[in-house]
Amino acid sequence: MARQNYLFTSESVSEGHPDKVCDRISDAVVDAYLREMPEARVACETLATTNRIVIAGETRGPANITGDYLAHLARMAVKDIGYEQDGFHWENCDIAVHLHAQSAHIAQGVDAGGNKDEGAGDQGIMFGYACRETAELMPAPILYAHRILQLLADARKSGKEPALGPDAKSQVTVRYENGKPVAATSIVLSTQHLDPALTSEDVKAIVEPYILQALPDGWISGETVWHVNPTGAFVIGGPDGDAGLTGRKIIVDTYGGAAPHGGGAFSGKDPTKVDRSAAYAARYLAKNVVAADLADRCTIQLSYAIGVSDPLSVYVDLHGTGNCDEAKLEAALRDVMGLSPRGIREHLKLNNPIYERTAAYGHFGREPDADGGFTWEKTDLVDQLRPLAG
Repeated sequence: MARQNYLFTSESVSEGHPDKVCDRISDAVVDAYLREMPEARVACETLATTNRIVIAGETRGPANITGDYLAHLARMAVKDIGYEQDGFHWENCDIAVHLHAQSAHIAQGVDAGGNKDEGAGDQGIMFGYACRETAELMPAPILYAHRILQLLADARKSGKEPALGPDAKSQVTVRYENGKPVAATSIVLSTQHLDPALTSEDVKAIVEPYILQALPDGWISGETVWHVNPTGAFVIGGPDGDAGLTGRKIIVDTYGGAAPHGGGAFSGKDPTKVDRSAAYAARYLAKNVVAADLADRCTIQLSYAIGVSDPLSVYVDLHGTGNCDEAKLEAALRDVMGLSPRGIREHLKLNNPIYERTAAYGHFGREPDADGGFTWEKTDLVDQLRPLAG
């Protein structure tokens, strides 16, 4: 039986964290290609350091997408994030674009041809997870860690909190009683501030109302331990303070460590890459399983081989909370959704320019957008799955 009383911690990082700056730029490149050619192929990595951005990788798409245009998109992303520092400024940072044609050997495995359906862009394992801890069917620690930083970013960008900078990290430790999250035992927040004279206490006074707003009523008490800017000054932030790379925040992007991770990053990859699309599909299926009242917790694993269309395996774990047979559920999931790379893309409408918005504050637990973003958060399979109960 799973433990019922324990502490669990998850962290999040803001859109101005160096790695998230890189994720945002890489996903802006993906969107640029998909906007022009829905079947484009992109594998884009970004590096950011003091006043320098390097974009590299492989693409296959229209020739009118130039390096200068992609450099412009990178600048606009950095501008929107809010970097206008001497050591990292959207207007004058040096941007180098080193994108080249997709490998023909990769393309031959992925492309459809003759009687062969489109194959997976690589081998790998992907996980999806859902639970009843929050209305979003997400683990509570990561959801609230994200929410804190989103509220602070909104306040900073609106001009309400001009003292805050773009770079920030949060961490929330949650106490579970009888298997349910009930309180925050500690809050850790490190946020960049633009006034060097501000102390840790000054910063706490700024951020505390937003933290209280982010968490459920009663979760913060006199027993909650606070660590706000515990090292003191945090003025030098973003890529000027620490180099960033695409794909280094995969636990932040998913479930905060509350569920397994297959190891593949999402950002910078078009949806033929199952690292991304199959992880979205696994979340979608797990969320629908829980929303259909088949279980209180659900983990789903999918596995693929490069060039092979169908998944090698579909695994479901209901963690002892289910009211249906897991083996039957595994078979049913293959029926309600095509799990080939093309089947996933078509079902979730992933060949759209919807990825730049996913780069910060988690790929899961978000509201589906009217223009097709976050389709994997829909619960439109509930009616098909509910008859499996019992």
